[in-house]
Amino acid sequence: MEDWFARIWEFHAAAGALALTIALIAVWADRRRLHRTNLDAVGFMPWTVIYLIAFLTAVLLVGLAAREWFAA
Repeated sequence: MEDWFARIWEFHAAAGALALTIALIAVWADRRRLHRTNLDAVGFMPWTVIYLIAFLTAVLLVGLAAREWFAA
């Protein structure tokens, strides 16, 4: 992993950005599911749970990256 990122806070920031992207996709998909035209086509993905887990992961990883960046 040291070949890709020179410092660990860069890895945490990149992983946090990826988790935030997943959270935004989950919000978009949940909004799309709530505004569907065919009420019988419910779907099976738990978008709210995916959003919650991805957002909490993003907050944790970006917080770690900020703490490590300020400490350096």
